[in-house]
Amino acid sequence: MAVARTLSLNPQDNLLVALETIEAGTALGGGLSATQRVPRGHKLAARLIAEGEPVLKFGQIIGFATAPIPAGAWIHEHNVAMRDFARDYAFCENYQPTQMVPEHRRATFEGYRRANGKVGTRNYIGILTSVNCSASVANFIAKEIERSGILDDFPNVDGVIPLVHGGGCALDIKGEGYEVLKRTQWGYATNPNMGAVLMVGLGCEGFQIPRWKEAYGIEEGETFRSLVIQEVGGTKKTVMKGVEAIREMLPVVNRAQRSTQPASELVLALQCGGSDGYSGITANPALGAAVDLLVAEGGTGILSETPEIYGAEHLLTRRAASREVGEKLVARIRWWEDYTARNRMEMNNNPSPGNKAGGLTTILEKSLGAAAKGGNTALTAVYEYAEPVTEKGFVFMDTPGYDPVAATGQVAGGANILCFTTGRGSAYGCKPTPSIKLATNTPIYEKMLDDMDINCGDILDGVSIEAKGREIFDIILRVASGERSKSEALGYGDAEFVPWTIGATM
Repeated sequence: MAVARTLSLNPQDNLLVALETIEAGTALGGGLSATQRVPRGHKLAARLIAEGEPVLKFGQIIGFATAPIPAGAWIHEHNVAMRDFARDYAFCENYQPTQMVPEHRRATFEGYRRANGKVGTRNYIGILTSVNCSASVANFIAKEIERSGILDDFPNVDGVIPLVHGGGCALDIKGEGYEVLKRTQWGYATNPNMGAVLMVGLGCEGFQIPRWKEAYGIEEGETFRSLVIQEVGGTKKTVMKGVEAIREMLPVVNRAQRSTQPASELVLALQCGGSDGYSGITANPALGAAVDLLVAEGGTGILSETPEIYGAEHLLTRRAASREVGEKLVARIRWWEDYTARNRMEMNNNPSPGNKAGGLTTILEKSLGAAAKGGNTALTAVYEYAEPVTEKGFVFMDTPGYDPVAATGQVAGGANILCFTTGRGSAYGCKPTPSIKLATNTPIYEKMLDDMDINCGDILDGVSIEAKGREIFDIILRVASGERSKSEALGYGDAEFVPWTIGATM
């Protein structure tokens, strides 16, 4: 088998990345047997790496050699391990104010301007649930609406979506978990992609609808209604009343019309899942280039998944607009170290088996690639899970690395569009916020063509990061204007509402 192509990432690196499967040692030296194969996307030593020496990728430490690694040898879990090392946070050292696009040259899209001034990219009616015990009723209401065919009479309504979850009771109603759920529900109810909301509860649960309404000053009206199964009189009566409420909302929501809006109204959620060795080389930096374009337009990009920037957080603190912003990010890192320790886990439990099969060896390596989604502009704010995102520019939201949970927090924060990179082939979609899928390599793009919107694998063939970033930005504008993404065409999004569960279930 012929030796395949390799890629050198940085002059400081002591490794290469295999662009195709390689028989290590065949023409790369090291005195290795030609039968040792380096899979596509995995790493091999560019030179001898001594035992205990740091292994460098993107000029950063991704682990330490547990034995001498000859030049040309495969680098992975069998000879690289995590180890603590000092990181210089150098707060604000690399801060640069963003060079904004002049007003008269700024991009636009066709969106829904809401009464509160926010702009949506979709126009849904959502059925939220206070507790899992009302989930079936919410689904029954949505199915009855779909079965009736009434949506055909309201072309400006994108659909009625039941957003059900597994919690809402047996939790500390004065604790952190309750506060997170409360924020998440409010964030979805007020996301600009929602035209109206029906909230359905059981009645005896910990998450009480009246308490939630009081906390946010919510009043019932033509775009918000609530029903409690025990008060209405059971399942059938609640379903009937729910269908009636939706029928009354439909004409109101249908009155919304798309109009030309500035790209500064876009709040872009950044996600990666099923990552591989190419994620940090192709799709993630290309998405980062698109984020830089959006930020220069006055828009917002939300990087999240705190466990997946672990070990790369020092690259973000250097870009912080203030020391306070940088220290808030470090505080969330410390929270996660404590959180995993309390649950007898470790930060290196991520990457997943699929990530490792795709070439990622440690969380340090994965984090370097994941952080690239955030581009190069200043970090302007750090938010806790599901907090409303109010700052413009590049911001960070603390979330788990698990994609549905992370994206749920971002949408609750106000994201009206989402980009999701994947190298292994993640099957994901989101409602009410449309998700655009970016493949990190051409084989997975071609294999999962029905799921993938953009192929970033052609970066390995010479397409520039900047050109691909412009392509992504243009597709973001088109999808924001109503063009359906692949995941929308497949019908994804009803089951991907997964609020973060923190604390004991009692």
